[in-house]
Amino acid sequence: MSTPNGFPQHSGVCVAESTEGGAVQDLHAKKAGKAAKKEAGDNEVLTFEDPPSVGTSVNETLKLLPDELKANMKIKSITPRPPRKPRLERAASLDEKSWRRWRRLRTSQESLTDPNETSSSNGSLQEASLSPPIRGRASPYHQCCQQNSLHSSPDTSEASPMGKSRGSASDLGKRASEISSAFGGLLRAKAFAGSKPRLSQIMPARPLPPLEFNVASHALRTANKIDSDCMDYQRYSQHKFGRVRGSLSDTRLHGNGMVYDNCSTDSMKSTFSLLTPIRSKDVRSRSYLEGSLLANGALLGAEELSRYFPDRNIGIFVATWNMQGQKELPVNLDDFLLPTDPDYAQDMYVIGVQEGCPDRREWEIRLQETLGPHYVMLYSAAHGVLYMSVFIRRDLIWFCSEVEYATVTTRIVSQIKTKGALGICFTFFGTSFLFITSHFTSGDSKVNERKLDYNKTIQALTLPKNVPDTNPYRSSATDVTSRFDEVFWFGDFNFRLNKDRETVDSILNQNPEADVSKLLAYDQLTSEMSRGSIFKGFQEADIHFRPSYKFDIGKDSYDTTSKQRTPSYTDRVVYRSRYRDDIHAVKYSSCPVIKTSDHRPVFALFRVKVRPGRDNIPLAAGQFDRELYLIGIKRRITKELQKRQEQKDQKSSSICSVS
Repeated sequence: MSTPNGFPQHSGVCVAESTEGGAVQDLHAKKAGKAAKKEAGDNEVLTFEDPPSVGTSVNETLKLLPDELKANMKIKSITPRPPRKPRLERAASLDEKSWRRWRRLRTSQESLTDPNETSSSNGSLQEASLSPPIRGRASPYHQCCQQNSLHSSPDTSEASPMGKSRGSASDLGKRASEISSAFGGLLRAKAFAGSKPRLSQIMPARPLPPLEFNVASHALRTANKIDSDCMDYQRYSQHKFGRVRGSLSDTRLHGNGMVYDNCSTDSMKSTFSLLTPIRSKDVRSRSYLEGSLLANGALLGAEELSRYFPDRNIGIFVATWNMQGQKELPVNLDDFLLPTDPDYAQDMYVIGVQEGCPDRREWEIRLQETLGPHYVMLYSAAHGVLYMSVFIRRDLIWFCSEVEYATVTTRIVSQIKTKGALGICFTFFGTSFLFITSHFTSGDSKVNERKLDYNKTIQALTLPKNVPDTNPYRSSATDVTSRFDEVFWFGDFNFRLNKDRETVDSILNQNPEADVSKLLAYDQLTSEMSRGSIFKGFQEADIHFRPSYKFDIGKDSYDTTSKQRTPSYTDRVVYRSRYRDDIHAVKYSSCPVIKTSDHRPVFALFRVKVRPGRDNIPLAAGQFDRELYLIGIKRRITKELQKRQEQKDQKSSSICSVS
């Protein structure tokens, strides 16, 4: 509520009242000339350096009143009352609070840009910028006096062309109102001296520059780093697409107070996604079916490869395990598929099994359950009791070609195919992969038979079929491993140690954890590979684990039966590449915690270099075993819920009452 002079009217403070009704106005009119003469030399603005006490301030301020006004006025002394208790209100909901915050922000911005704004805080600050600053602490008393003095200073200086020699009744009334407002501010500051002062919101004297709400971080966005032809997309969209509120999503952004008219909604949309923005003209000119190796936007090209793999290396997990045909599967496969070293999971998992369990589907479900929702099974194949499953990260299935497989039987007389080979091949971007799992002839002295199994496999495995060879000039019709860029061969090769059991046991007892190089000196496979009679061009990582065969089931001890078989490295992983240093072995180890078979699982981790490719190859089109995916995830969730329920029941059962 304001007085007719435009100054706020204060309640609950000392006020000046006339002894008779209307006497002040009559006195102003009668004594206007005298007041002008008396005030001619005293035309300065009322200011306060520091907030004085109430009593002294009232006395000193009354000295500034005209004598006539002082004679006809009396002062009511009212003791300041403590502040009122806050009134309880209904708690506002989250929607109401967010709407109020948006409304305050909107109002403050409108007041900044409105040149005709008459707000006291804006006006006082804009005028205060032309006057000398006020010394001392900021308080309600100072603010009140500052506003009144700043509002009154133009009137006193421009009241008459004669300057200090003229005055009017209205000027005298304004001065009386100024003093009343000053008293109100003074006493109000004293009344609230014990409480926390509330400072008014500081507003700038000039309108702020347009606010640009842009959440883009060029240091974090991968698309801005790699897709060079889209770095100017924000300026391009602002220039071309002048429309800001053109869709429902845009309206929601503006309605929530997140975007204003001076922002680009189109650029904001692109920053909410890690996907590279694509121009319409680029979509018209690009071909996603057949593209060149370095074509801009090719699905398997260098641009897309660098976006997913900046260093062009992927992680591959390769494992082999002879399950001995056991129906019982391990309770937990985490230590096998997800070793703690290294810290990160791999991009691709390839698991080969020899003498697999009777229920192959159950085995695949267990693999999917262990790897979780981040991986999908790209392909699986079987040849008798030889199983192979290929899992890949679900966001990488778009860059795989069609998957092909072939089998070779090395023991024709057997009705159950326990010996042979199974191969799976596909192209990932521009690099072709071949994975072979084999089970060679068993027996300590049957080295030649095992070499025959190898030669038959590389000649009879008819791959690839429809997927083109990435480098046909370096391929051989008699060796399947020469027709692919990267080849991984793993399985139960059945090569033994040419040493008696007592000698092997003594070496293992001397070095239970560390050096096994003495054992490898008697290894048949190492000897044959050094001669070049088997696995030509292949390599094997250094072995630092104990022999994976033959254990007593469920125990850590080697064969204690009457046969007393010699411990051997029968389960192996070897690799070869067309290009030098494309494959780097990171880890090569076994999993001793799985004891359901007489073999221990053996696995290897690799870093493999990947090259860009062309889009003219038959693609897998993102296909995977969706049914297996859903079953595996459902089991994973069910087990987690059961585990939580068991923990809850255990906590409740542990509580007992003491009488």
